Amino acid sequence: MARIVVVSFRLGGTDGVAIESAKWIAALTTLGHHVQTVAGDGVADLVMPSLAINATTSTSVQKLEEALVDADLVIVENLASLPLNLDARDVLYHVLQGRRALFHHHDLPWQRPLLAHLEGPRTESLWHHVTINELSRRELLERGIEAVTIMNAFDCEPPRGRRDSTRLSLDIDARTLVVMPSRALPRKNVEGALAMCEALDAVFWLLGPAEDDYQDTLEEMIRSANVEVRRGRPEGFDVHDAYAACDLVVMPSTWEGFGNPVLESVTHRRPLAIYPYPVASELRDFGFRFFDLGDVAAMKSFVENPDDDLYEHNLAIALEHFNVTTLPTRLSDLLDSMDVR
Repeated sequence: MARIVVVSFRLGGTDGVAIESAKWIAALTTLGHHVQTVAGDGVADLVMPSLAINATTSTSVQKLEEALVDADLVIVENLASLPLNLDARDVLYHVLQGRRALFHHHDLPWQRPLLAHLEGPRTESLWHHVTINELSRRELLERGIEAVTIMNAFDCEPPRGRRDSTRLSLDIDARTLVVMPSRALPRKNVEGALAMCEALDAVFWLLGPAEDDYQDTLEEMIRSANVEVRRGRPEGFDVHDAYAACDLVVMPSTWEGFGNPVLESVTHRRPLAIYPYPVASELRDFGFRFFDLGDVAAMKSFVENPDDDLYEHNLAIALEHFNVTTLPTRLSDLLDSMDVR
């Protein structure tokens, strides 16, 4: 079996890249491969702070070579996809020359307005590329890089959360509770979620923190909205409790590389209101039934009279196309095509 090293800005966290990396690591381990991790931040076998997004030191070529010396394959999780640490990326490219590598692209620079002017991924003969959506695969192909798409995978039988005790801890009685299970950033479109909740006369629950200096903007937005708001998870409660407690999940983002809450709403058997960000159309093409962000009447009707048929319909699609139990087979086929065994 192969010795595989996974390299990333950060691992072990709650961001989408870290979550999906953990699923890949688990699948590769299930296949019998020996997997080690290297990251600039978070939880990893080797933490190299110079690889972090906001690193203040340069990456040592020697130290990175030592970390990768015995690897049959290096999997790069987004570190060369988004140019957030140019020094680390360039050192990694140097160290990977002539070596077998797999670049797992969650985001690409031209998909972010502030990064669109920066260089995108590079490739060499022994380098392979995976995207998490078809849009990115096509955009890479237009730039001369062939890739395959492996969409994110999900536990289709997640733990059952605690609805009543979670709502009690939030001081929610019979009112409609809408959860937004993400961070607050400009592209997350919190204002769209607040407007929807105001129209629904619902309580808005934002699970994640504000990032990228968005705190002041978020606070002003919440003060100006005619909506009752909850922030963060009460101590002792997890994301499964959040899905159980809510009556509706909202995904108002204008851009996501994938959008894990979309499938999480399905696996937790909750209705979803969604903004038509580009990759959302790929997910909807599988046949999922979601609500449009502005279709307040339909959402209100469903919350008052939930339809199990919608839940069963959506879950059947998730089981067929997004089940994490099939990820080892998909990765095994990918590695076989790369002659990694």
